[in-house]
Amino acid sequence: MYRKALFLFLLFQFCTSRDTIKGNKEQLKDVDGDYLVSRESKFELGFFSPGNSCYRYVGIWYSQTRVSEKTVVWVANRNNPINDTSGVLTINRYGELVLYAYSVENDPIWFANVSQSVQNVNTSTLSAQLLDSGNLVVFQDDTNDIYMWQSFDHPTDTQIPGMKLGVNWKTGQEWVLTSWKSQDDPGTGSSTCRLYPNQITFPQFFMYKGLRKYWRSDPGPSPNLFTNEEET
Repeated sequence: MYRKALFLFLLFQFCTSRDTIKGNKEQLKDVDGDYLVSRESKFELGFFSPGNSCYRYVGIWYSQTRVSEKTVVWVANRNNPINDTSGVLTINRYGELVLYAYSVENDPIWFANVSQSVQNVNTSTLSAQLLDSGNLVVFQDDTNDIYMWQSFDHPTDTQIPGMKLGVNWKTGQEWVLTSWKSQDDPGTGSSTCRLYPNQITFPQFFMYKGLRKYWRSDPGPSPNLFTNEEET
C-alpha cells in the first residue's frame, strides 16, 4: 500500500510539472516549493539559497536528473535577495515578468522590462517559458517564436550553448559575464569577461578584475566567433 501511494505521489508530481507561467493567472511561489521544469527536463527554474546563505534567489540550473549537484547558470535577483520564503514570480497586469516578496506587489524585487513591447497587447495572452536551452523567454501565445524578453540577453556568470557573448554594434547592447561575489552570494562580483569594443581590429575577449585587464584571447579570427555589420 505504501509503495502504491508513493508511486502515485511521484506520478502526480511528474504529471503536474510545468515549464510555463501564464500571464495574469499563474504564479511561482517559494513558500509552496513551486518551480518550472523545461519540456525535456534539461533545466529547472525556481527559488534557491546558494552555499551557506539563508537568502532566497530565483535562478536557473541544470536539472538534477542530469547533473547531481545543483549547478546554477542564471540568477534573476542577484543583487536583491529575499530574506524569507515570501517570494512570488508572476506576470503582472502591465505585462512584466516580476518577482515580488513580503506581499508587496507594486514594488518588485526584480522585473523583466517588457512593457515597451506589450503596450497594445492583452497581457493575459503573455507567457514566460523555460526552454530546454536554459533560456527563460516571454512571448505572446500566438507568436511564441518572437521573444519580447529573454534571459539569454542578460547573462550572469555562465555562458551556455546558444547564449551570446559580445556586442550589438547597432543597438549598443552588450552581453557580458560577471562573476559572483562568492559561493554564498551571487551578487555582481568584480571579475568580468567581455568583448573588447573595437569594430576595426579582430575581436578579442578580455577578462577584467575591476577595471584592470588580466587576460585576453588570442588576436585574429576564431572559428567560435560570429560577426556581421550589427553583432560580434
